[in-house]
Amino acid sequence: MAHIHAHHLKTIEQRLLWLSHWMIHNANHIRPKADGIKVGGHQASSASMVSIMTALYFSALKPQDRVAVKPHASPVFHAIQYLMGNMDRARMENFRGFGGVQSYPSRTKDVDDVDFSTGSVGLGVAITSLASLVQDYIAAKDWGADIPQGRMVALVGDAELDEGNIYEALQEGWKNDLRNCWWIIDYNRQSLDGIVREGLFERVEKIFDAFGWQVVRVKYGSLQRAAFEEPGGDALRNWIDDCPNQDYSALTYQGGAVWRQRLMDDLGDQGPVTALLDKRSDEELAALMENLGGNCVETMAETFAGIDHDLPVCFLAYTVKGWGTPIAGHKDNHGGLMTKAQMADWQAHMGVGEGLEWEPLAGVKDASALQAFLDKAPFFAKGKRRFTDAKLPVPKIDFASDREISTQAAFGKILNDLGKGDSPLATRIMTTSPDVTGTTGLGAWVNRRKLFARTEQADAFIEQRIPSTAKWNFAPDGQHLELGIAEMNLFLLLGAAGLSHSLFGKRIIPIGTVYDPFVHRGLDALNYACYQDARFMIVGTPSGVTLAPEGGAHQSIGTALTGMAQDGLASFEPAFADELAVIMEWAFDYMQRDGDGDPDERTWLRDETGGSVYLRLTTAPLEQPGRRVDDAFRQGAVDGAYWLRKPGPNCDVVIAYQGAVAQEAIAAAGQLTEARRDVGVLAVTSADRLNAGWTAAQRDRARGNVSAQSHIETLLRDLPQTCSIVTVMDGHPATLGWLGSVAGHRAISLGVEHFGQTGSIQELYRHYGIDQQGILTAINGLTAGRRIPLKSVV
Repeated sequence: MAHIHAHHLKTIEQRLLWLSHWMIHNANHIRPKADGIKVGGHQASSASMVSIMTALYFSALKPQDRVAVKPHASPVFHAIQYLMGNMDRARMENFRGFGGVQSYPSRTKDVDDVDFSTGSVGLGVAITSLASLVQDYIAAKDWGADIPQGRMVALVGDAELDEGNIYEALQEGWKNDLRNCWWIIDYNRQSLDGIVREGLFERVEKIFDAFGWQVVRVKYGSLQRAAFEEPGGDALRNWIDDCPNQDYSALTYQGGAVWRQRLMDDLGDQGPVTALLDKRSDEELAALMENLGGNCVETMAETFAGIDHDLPVCFLAYTVKGWGTPIAGHKDNHGGLMTKAQMADWQAHMGVGEGLEWEPLAGVKDASALQAFLDKAPFFAKGKRRFTDAKLPVPKIDFASDREISTQAAFGKILNDLGKGDSPLATRIMTTSPDVTGTTGLGAWVNRRKLFARTEQADAFIEQRIPSTAKWNFAPDGQHLELGIAEMNLFLLLGAAGLSHSLFGKRIIPIGTVYDPFVHRGLDALNYACYQDARFMIVGTPSGVTLAPEGGAHQSIGTALTGMAQDGLASFEPAFADELAVIMEWAFDYMQRDGDGDPDERTWLRDETGGSVYLRLTTAPLEQPGRRVDDAFRQGAVDGAYWLRKPGPNCDVVIAYQGAVAQEAIAAAGQLTEARRDVGVLAVTSADRLNAGWTAAQRDRARGNVSAQSHIETLLRDLPQTCSIVTVMDGHPATLGWLGSVAGHRAISLGVEHFGQTGSIQELYRHYGIDQQGILTAINGLTAGRRIPLKSVV
């Protein structure tokens, strides 16, 4: 039975090798190209993974397992899906074309069963360890104890181990008792620009071992292991072990006759070795020397089956880049492609008849037996593994009633109030922070809801009755997952938790907090999480120069622009607690939406699709405006802006502000009314949503819908053409600078463009011209009309 199993795996391996390479060849050499540009597709990087992926998908995996496929092995993954009937031929033929199979596996762009998107190297590897932590988090809860727990598997290119985020994830996994995680390294020793350094993986193995991983070195295939048992086999094995990577690659490319000459030169004077070589033809000798462990499907299947525990495992699978193809081993094969002549010869070698190139089982002698084997493959037994979970009702969120409060403090109060209750939403909230929990407003929530750990851990300070505001109780039912200081891990965890409804069938509401300038430290992982359509809330706080005494290193400038530019992320910067309460209530629902994506003609935003949310908050207490409950305010806060002071018919200046500078803008407007009539004050809560709605409405008008009007266009449509809009915020002025383009008004944009320094808030606001006096100075110098005497400004 084991022999039949191995036979079928070998047949599948050869089918996948052919289908993946034909797909790439078709895209580059057969499909018409309008622009003449090379399509690419990484044939060699796919070939080195084909045996590993065959053994994994058709022998080792169960439906609850999840896999992050090495980006350059995308063709093999899609060939697997095509073989199993989960991908249509039209998309395969359109590989890397518009609407076709993606260059790299994508949860949102591909139609087959992608678990984790990959493409930004290293991140697909690291997210599997964070996804395993999320699985443990869910399984420890009453509402999640019924999930079947699987392994989170990453297929890793050896060059990906140059990425620092992988080592950050290793350390975080060790802290959190990582389990059920496999990383399978395709050790082909070749990267885009050259050959991997000799001895590198001796050091890599030590790193994995230090963090509690089992390291399994899969170096020799079954042919090599059998040869090692023959007389002279020990000498051959020693030669293989000592051969430099570059030499091994070059010999592989040159083939059996050159292998024979080199081995005879180095070992041929030893009688048993000569006999070992002589009993094999050139073709057989090449097959033997290229039969490294990672290119032997039987060896890989046996290796995977031999793991009988849930500890993390790193498989170091030795492979040949381009294995089984005419370009195997060549130094330039990373982006290289087989020529038409090479492909024609290889097609004959692979036994694929003309006209049968796309047939899944072309050339298979007993197709019915193989199909029966495929039909019983455990991983595919339950079909596509995209789950869902019911939406959680969002309780009413009231704003903090303090006369003065910062948005960061208001955020903490809102979460603490949710933590006091027993709503289904509060039960599913998972908070996390990279070593800044207490300084970003999460302290009260964590004290109430505890920290997560699979085994209970007492707080020594509580046990010894030492006073502390932080009650750090770790328990399986805890709802805060504390991270180390690496922001990449923060966004990878938010990404994994934000996919929990789809990966595990259990919805989590993930909320992460981070110092706002360090959003950019994790920007690659933030983009990666959004690309996968993960749903989470990220709170960047404190933000801007409003942080004041902390100095320029901790004062963010461009994060508001990042919030505007990032797809899949709705960005807000409220000034007042009631705005924040309205936005958070809306956000908890928005994070759970999965609609059709049609634009709302009131705003031209695609709110039904849902997404993640970014809140840019501050520590500066502001005097609150009093209780506001009217619909225009509530809706405006969510849509991105509302009139705090509606302009009159003769308005010549509008002050539009976002965030912490609200009081400066309001005070300046009050002073301005002494000299100008009908002054307006526009409270912007989200430049992101205003801008997105405006550009969407413009697109629709261009297509013929002349009545399309966005929210910001509606707000500004009654302003006289002579009116100037003065924008001000604690961040880059370009965030609001586009407002003048909406209806053709002159815009004067104030903000922060350079690194800050230490000082008080007022000193720094004055320095950057975003205080009351700076706003009025800009109005005096850049607009027509009566000047405002600045000496009266306090």
